[in-house]
Amino acid sequence: MRNHRQYARHSAKKATKPTPVTSKNVRGGVPKWHILMDARAVLNGGVMRLQTGEKIQIDRWDLIIAHPPCTYLSNVATRQHSVKMTPLNWINARTLNRIDGMRFFMDCVNADCDRIAIENPVGVMNTCYRKPDQCIDPYMFSYGPEDKNDFVTKKTCFWLKGLQPLVPTYTGEKPNNRELYGVHPSGKVKVWEDQYSRDGGIRSKTFAGIARAMAEQWG
Repeated sequence: MRNHRQYARHSAKKATKPTPVTSKNVRGGVPKWHILMDARAVLNGGVMRLQTGEKIQIDRWDLIIAHPPCTYLSNVATRQHSVKMTPLNWINARTLNRIDGMRFFMDCVNADCDRIAIENPVGVMNTCYRKPDQCIDPYMFSYGPEDKNDFVTKKTCFWLKGLQPLVPTYTGEKPNNRELYGVHPSGKVKVWEDQYSRDGGIRSKTFAGIARAMAEQWG
């Protein structure tokens, strides 16, 4: 079978809709091309149509690196399920979306592929499915304190099948968030995400150092 690893490094922003699957989700810039199909529909192979009109036949993936949308799976969304701050009808709608997100996560888990990595932040799958095989931070794959893009803390979890945990490429001290970002009026130390509290698109992109490690160690 042809080597299709290059086609496996894409994620859909809305996995339940036929939106483009794109490598734009990697911070720092990589070659970009698009698949005009629902990610769920190609987990087990099939015919994929690219944005250019070209069609590609995938018999079976040899590597899947999946990034299921975490909008409804992340622990950040937990407070949106509390009647203390969210109307009940909104909670009901979010719960249905969460169930669909969990279903897609498990579709990735059960895909017909020998090597699978599923990335997500700490969230509902940690308890409803199982604990992740590895938890990392972007700074562990950065070039050190001078790396303005990747030298940050942002816990990322991996559930693995047929793959070894990523080996950090940077083993120095972790970032000092108090010095880098300051503190909130409440006294709580700020983190990298606080800079983009209203921009989920930036917060959800894969850091270049992690993507590089996945390509080099798993590819």
